[in-house]
Amino acid sequence: MRIFFSIILILTLPVVTLAQKSRSEKRELKREKINAIIRQEEEGVITYTKSFLFGAKLTTDGYGGFFEWGKATSIDRALLFQVELTERKDPREEKLSSRYPYSTPLIYGKINYVYPLKLGVQQQFLFGNKLNKNGVSVSGNIGGGASLALLRPYFVQVERDFDIEYIKYTEENRYDFLYKPIGGPSFSSGWGEIKITPGAYVKAAARFDYGRFNEIISALEVGLAADYYTKGIPQMVDAKQKSFFFQGYVSILFGKRK
Repeated sequence: MRIFFSIILILTLPVVTLAQKSRSEKRELKREKINAIIRQEEEGVITYTKSFLFGAKLTTDGYGGFFEWGKATSIDRALLFQVELTERKDPREEKLSSRYPYSTPLIYGKINYVYPLKLGVQQQFLFGNKLNKNGVSVSGNIGGGASLALLRPYFVQVERDFDIEYIKYTEENRYDFLYKPIGGPSFSSGWGEIKITPGAYVKAAARFDYGRFNEIISALEVGLAADYYTKGIPQMVDAKQKSFFFQGYVSILFGKRK
C-alpha cells in the first residue's frame, strides 16, 4: 500500500508543481498589470483601446442625450460612434397655462414636436494628455452622419358640442386649432403618427476629460453642429419651415475605458 501511494505521489507531484507555477505566473502578471496602471494613473497617460459612455447635452435650441462607443486607432487618435436623440425647440414657443380644470398647458401655434435622431461617427484627436492623475486631457472631435427628424404631431384640446376633442393642425382645422384650444396634448398623443424627414449633420467639438482615474470617463464637451434636411421642418404655424439648423451645445459625459 505504501508503494502504491508513493507511486501516486510521484506521478501527481509534477502536476501540482505545474499548477502552482501557473497560479504564481498569473499572480505575477496581474501584479505587473496593476503596477502599470498605477504608473499610468500617476503619469496621466491614457492607453486604453475602447470606451463606452453616456452623455446629456443642452443645445441652443433644445436638449437630449446620446450613447458613444469609441475605438482607439493610435495613441492620439480614436473613432467615436454615436447615437443621439434630442428635442428641438422653436424660439417662439411659449407655454401657456390652461384656464380649464384637468387640461394641460398649451404651446400656442406649435405644429410638431421635433426629435432629431442622429447616427454618426467622429474622428478624435488628442491635443494634450494629463500631466498627472489630477490633470485634464484635451481632445478635439470632428465628424457627422445621418440625422432623421422625427415629427410627432402636436395635438390641442378643443371643445365641440360640449365634448373635449384632441385635434392636430391641418388647413381644415386651422380656425379651431388657433382660436378654440383650451389645453395642450397628453403625453400619449401623436406617437402613432410620427413622420420622418431624412437629413445629415456635421459637428466639431472640444472635450475636456477631468476624471481622476483613467479607466473612468468624466468629461465636459463644448461644440457646434449643423443639420440639413431634405425638406423644411414644420414647427410653428405661419413660420418659415427651415431645412437648415445651426446650434451650439455643451455636454456632460460619464463612461468607462477598457
